[in-house]
Amino acid sequence: MMNRPYIICHMTTSIDGKVTGDFLFRDECSEAIEEYYQINRNLKCDGFICGRVTMEGSFTQGYYPDLSQYKAVKPEPCRVDYVLDKEKLSGFYAVAFDTNGKLGWKSNMIIDPDGDPGYDGAQIIEVLSENVDERYLGYLESMEIPYIFAGENKIDVKNALFKLKNLFGIDKLLLEGGSVINGAFLRVDAVDELSLVIAPTIADEDSKTLFADSKITDFTLTNSYTKNDVVVLKLKRR
Repeated sequence: MMNRPYIICHMTTSIDGKVTGDFLFRDECSEAIEEYYQINRNLKCDGFICGRVTMEGSFTQGYYPDLSQYKAVKPEPCRVDYVLDKEKLSGFYAVAFDTNGKLGWKSNMIIDPDGDPGYDGAQIIEVLSENVDERYLGYLESMEIPYIFAGENKIDVKNALFKLKNLFGIDKLLLEGGSVINGAFLRVDAVDELSLVIAPTIADEDSKTLFADSKITDFTLTNSYTKNDVVVLKLKRR
């Protein structure tokens, strides 16, 4: 049994394997996007993981608190994770890999305007490096947003996943980030499954690949289907 959550990398891609870019907002990709969200709902995982850029674009829209209003949380003698009592934990989480503490939240859970059950009500967990403004920690505690430390200057994915499993009891998560965070997970063999919704579009040169700085990793196709012009692939790591 793994001492970390099982990770499914669930993404919409172009035909040429890009996952972020202007192509996603074209009408030709709308059916792929809807299929992506439907699969998200059906998978019923314990939550999802995104990096700072994705979380900001999808949820926080650039908001950031005035940290001068919050008391700094000093190390004593080292950084201490902030985890709520079990009765305050929801069991459904939005895990933000936010290395330097740059995300501003107005609630301790995701409030989806459409009430999408794949996201709405997910309790936020911040994954941080130790290189974070101590007042930001005070802000998170004032919001009752749990946070964990996983690395001195950059996030150690293995350490973060170990803590998510053992501090929060998380068994399965969707990885729905961009190229950088997806690549970081792949490089430490922490992508157990791929769930790819392929839109019938070639992306432009500015769009980003599925995995940045990837390494050779083999997968086995477990399921596939088409829905009009959309192709869905399910693969497991060998």
